[in-house]
Amino acid sequence: MTAEETRLGPLWSSMLRTTVGFSIIAVGAVVCMVLSILCLPSRVTRIKISNYYGKTVGYAITRMVGARPIIQNRERLDASFPAIYVANHTSLLDAFLSIWLCPVGGCGVMKKQIVYVPFFGQLFVLSGHLRIDRGDRGKAIAALAKVAALVKKHRLGIWIMPEGTRSKDGRLIPFKLGFVHLAIATGLPVVPLVYHNAHRIWPWGTLRYTPGDMRVDVLEPISTEGWREETARDHAALVHDVMARALGEEQRPL
Repeated sequence: MTAEETRLGPLWSSMLRTTVGFSIIAVGAVVCMVLSILCLPSRVTRIKISNYYGKTVGYAITRMVGARPIIQNRERLDASFPAIYVANHTSLLDAFLSIWLCPVGGCGVMKKQIVYVPFFGQLFVLSGHLRIDRGDRGKAIAALAKVAALVKKHRLGIWIMPEGTRSKDGRLIPFKLGFVHLAIATGLPVVPLVYHNAHRIWPWGTLRYTPGDMRVDVLEPISTEGWREETARDHAALVHDVMARALGEEQRPL
């Protein structure tokens, strides 16, 4: 076995895990899509159906790749609900951790390209979660305004990865401002989550997994009272700094 195979694990094991994981995603998604179609008149119900899907499938995939999640201060997730939950993004593993940890009633925000992910993407759209076009600022702002109105009306939460894309080396990269606009529009607090070592367990751009401990820190809620559009970049920088300080040296911004 080569050094690379030792680090990432045998190819046959990764392929078996991937096949099992995709089957879990597909079967669960089909069931939830049927339920969502039956509940088309209620967007809130569809969102909650997909939340339960995430509780099951998200945890299953997390363990399937060999991650052993260690959640610090998990009670803050439900205690702060509804809130805007923000997490760093370094691996596909982050998405499955997020749908597992997201409280029921949490509305996800992802790029419009999620629709191209088999089964998972179609369920995301059908469930009523938010897709935004980062290439069209006007449409993105309009979409955020709609979800803010939905959140306020039905007391929902929001889950978002504010970097807007995966960090390829595991280090925290600058934040987009969407979560700040949502916080201002809804008045909800921001709850940062810090994912440690996801990029090592499931490296970017590969389906090879390295089993290991996966620590998640749920940080203290940050009040958004007094946040203003004119100082949106300052608010984003504040949250960015809080998360950067919680990360290990290897994942802090250079």
